[in-house]
Amino acid sequence: MLQIDRLPAEVKRPAYDRSQLKTRMVHIGFGAFHRAHQALCSDKLAEQGSDWGYCEVNLNSGALIEALREQQLLYTLTEMADDSLHTRVIGVITQALHGKSDGIEAVINAMSQPEVAIISMTVTEKGYCHQPASGNLNPDHPDIVHDLQNPHSPRSLPGLILAAIRRRRDQGLPAFSVMSCDNMPENGHVTRNVVVQLAQHQDPALADYIQQHITFPSTMVDRIVPAMTDAAFAALGARLGSDDPVAVEAEPFFQWVIEDNFVNGRPAWEKAGAELVSDVLPYEEMKLRMLNGSHSFLAYLGFLAGYEYISDCVADPHFRAAARSLMIDEQAPTLRTQGVDLNAYADSLIARYENRAIKHRTYQIATDGSQKLPQRMLDSLRWHLQRGSRCDLLLLGVAGWMRYVGGIDEQGQPIEIRDPLKAMLAETVAGSEEGEARVRALLGLRDIFGDDLAQNADLVARLTTYYQQLTTQGARATVQQCMSQA
Repeated sequence: MLQIDRLPAEVKRPAYDRSQLKTRMVHIGFGAFHRAHQALCSDKLAEQGSDWGYCEVNLNSGALIEALREQQLLYTLTEMADDSLHTRVIGVITQALHGKSDGIEAVINAMSQPEVAIISMTVTEKGYCHQPASGNLNPDHPDIVHDLQNPHSPRSLPGLILAAIRRRRDQGLPAFSVMSCDNMPENGHVTRNVVVQLAQHQDPALADYIQQHITFPSTMVDRIVPAMTDAAFAALGARLGSDDPVAVEAEPFFQWVIEDNFVNGRPAWEKAGAELVSDVLPYEEMKLRMLNGSHSFLAYLGFLAGYEYISDCVADPHFRAAARSLMIDEQAPTLRTQGVDLNAYADSLIARYENRAIKHRTYQIATDGSQKLPQRMLDSLRWHLQRGSRCDLLLLGVAGWMRYVGGIDEQGQPIEIRDPLKAMLAETVAGSEEGEARVRALLGLRDIFGDDLAQNADLVARLTTYYQQLTTQGARATVQQCMSQA
């Protein structure tokens, strides 16, 4: 447990009166990224006199919430570069709840506190119970099926938000804004879709209320935050002289772009490094395609090649060149971003990937690929197919995902697939032979690929070529050959 009085003098403590904080925000998804990103920004604001505090909510894992409570709602964040470490204690949290042990009613009550003005979330793409190919609610998702029958005891994120909106409306409380901080294009639009569409099934009048009174600002977030390992916890504990099970580590880089569209006020996040804009989409697309797209490319192909960390991948000159070429030659042309030096942006991303102090595992990035592929690679792939332009690295990235979800690595060892469509993927793989049949079967998963890509004979042929090269030659040789032909 974290003991503040045992921390070294150089560790930064909260330089403000925590008792003056008010619960003005409820955040759903107390994961590593939120702890290293949005909470840090609000903590910096508290130092400037802001009273905007967080109620943190986890719907599933309760251990983290319990640990946070045991250490007075405090935890440490360490920013790590190759040659420096800087640790600070984050103190901007005012409450912490676990949906299962505390009960979903307690969470809805917290969201219904009169001073709450913002509900935010980092629950990963799969938490929205949507169809990634369309951005619409998935009515067949088990949690949505439950929530349609039990609207007052929801299990899903959309159901929880809807229950809180209903209660606030019925109690005559001010509306709040709902802000997604997950890596999805137009994440505010997706959040609005799933909440309004669920409301239309449950209570059309409530759907009308949401359309009139609730805003869903989009955001773009960027910071590399690797999952903590036992070794990382041990090293941190030795350095701090105190264990912190809620600790998180991150790279120094920080970016947060927010659509300035809030109905009941917001913190002055721009005073702590955020950018408030009228349109987030160009920033989202740039980050999702250039950073997240190259990350996924390196994750699948790097994992298959035996590279544990992203820094290992870019130490390989062929992988490094492929990642940069993917960014500049295949992703950048698809963007609507104006006034940004995309070559400099790509170089900055490669430099961040090289940071060996950040142990960002390829396996971590490879999780939930069915939810990530559409916005990271497939949207760009369609752009190139429509124009007949070069997209070999995008094709290789998709082929890498297909090879990865086959569940066996290049050494013949099983890969533990972590994906909300895991059962469907396993059934598809088991029911198809290697080669073109496997490619066609996976392309036939409409929730991921839609209806169009499987009908493109040229796409199927080119994907099959790369898939077979990965199967017979391995990822390293395939990446090297692809770059030699570029």
